[in-house]
Amino acid sequence: ETVMKKMKKILAAALCLALALALVACGGSGSTNLMFGTGGETGTYYAYGGVLSQYVSGKTDVSITAVTSGGSKANIEDIAAEANQLGFVQSDVMSYAYTGTNLFEADGAVEGFSTVAAMYMEQVQIVTLNPDIKTVADLEGKIVSIGALGSGVYFNAIDILGVYGLSESDIEPVYQSFGDSVESLQDGKIDAAFVVAGAPTNAVTSLATTNDVYLVSLDADHIADLIEVSPYYAEATIAADVYGTPEDVKTVAIAAVIIAADTVSEDAIYAMTSTIFENLGEISEQHAKGYEASLEFASSITDVPYHPGAAKYFAEKGFDVPVK
Repeated sequence: ETVMKKMKKILAAALCLALALALVACGGSGSTNLMFGTGGETGTYYAYGGVLSQYVSGKTDVSITAVTSGGSKANIEDIAAEANQLGFVQSDVMSYAYTGTNLFEADGAVEGFSTVAAMYMEQVQIVTLNPDIKTVADLEGKIVSIGALGSGVYFNAIDILGVYGLSESDIEPVYQSFGDSVESLQDGKIDAAFVVAGAPTNAVTSLATTNDVYLVSLDADHIADLIEVSPYYAEATIAADVYGTPEDVKTVAIAAVIIAADTVSEDAIYAMTSTIFENLGEISEQHAKGYEASLEFASSITDVPYHPGAAKYFAEKGFDVPVK
């Protein structure tokens, strides 16, 4: 073998070593990059999703980027379109997608996503600046924002109006996001708005800094009727000190759930899930919703199976979940 050939071999080996070291330094050898669809900038999904993303990215080789979105339905559609790999969703909207009902009736069931964890409860907040609007029945004939047309909020509003014997035709409906709804309340353009998000919600908190905010309570009988028909709802209370309302408010809530594309590796979802639930104390210091998380609640979803990576972690903690 000539000296020249030996030199070429040594040079080639050196180049391979340099390339390998560069890949390790850049995280190219084992890192996973995931896009996390959340919600609007004024909502809990975006704020909390950002905290979770930064925390997991800093502790593991799973890099997560939280991005704003149109909310639950959009997040499911983005995962189906392979634009994002993670998303925050309302539990009812997730169920609609998996079964091809309500929001997803026209296009049929959506495949290719699974549950990671239920994180906290989202309260249905019926917000008004009018103290004379005390019950859902008082919304009759009023100008009411019931969420963007076809949104999860829209169906929540229709459900609640329905148990009180009201429909869209009994109100003057406006179809707005809750950020726009709060602006319309501020400007006196609407009488009330349905907001479905974890309380306190930034947009409502902002409204309460310059206005006396009131929330409409639901009574026990109508809550029971609603849960009987739609069991993904649960009774909830929003304490008076959340927005400075005159008294505690009874309402219903649904779960805020993280979902993942089935194509994401088991290792990546295991790393994400374990990192979040092994570090809830530190996460809670960055966002108060962390205090509401628990293994029991996280593993409580029954109608959409869990991602194998999440199921593996919950099984280690003694919680068996349905798995794809």
